[in-house]
Amino acid sequence: MSLKEKIDQELKESLKSGDKIRLNAIRSIRAAFLEKEVSIRVGGKGEINADQEIEVLVSLAKKRRDAIEQFTAGNRPDLAETEAAELKVIEEYLPAPVSDEEVEAIIREIVLASGATSMKDIGKVMGQAMKALKGKADGTKVQNIVKSLLS
Repeated sequence: MSLKEKIDQELKESLKSGDKIRLNAIRSIRAAFLEKEVSIRVGGKGEINADQEIEVLVSLAKKRRDAIEQFTAGNRPDLAETEAAELKVIEEYLPAPVSDEEVEAIIREIVLASGATSMKDIGKVMGQAMKALKGKADGTKVQNIVKSLLS
């Protein structure tokens, strides 16, 4: 069962259960998947693959984290709490995050394999690192580790 099919099934279940926060989160995931399909339909058949599904989920999670930060700064804990609950639902569908040590080990391997030696090579390392860690680690964390290893 693909992730899209699982989302459709969970949408039905959350409609029956009456869990509004879960329902809203799943609806936003489904809408983002449909939006992505429409955007790629122009050039092809319009089906998204597993990598694109993860990409969409990472984007939604990042938006929720940013919203939580904004609502907290704006002294709106009620809205921040809602966003945090929806983020939890979205994170259920993301791959399990890897620890900082694992991220650093993966980046070290990439640095060695690419022959990167200075900050001039950051683009090369970041591209490979983000492909290897897609959906498993936050981009800011990856960037900080890459910078510390190359400086």
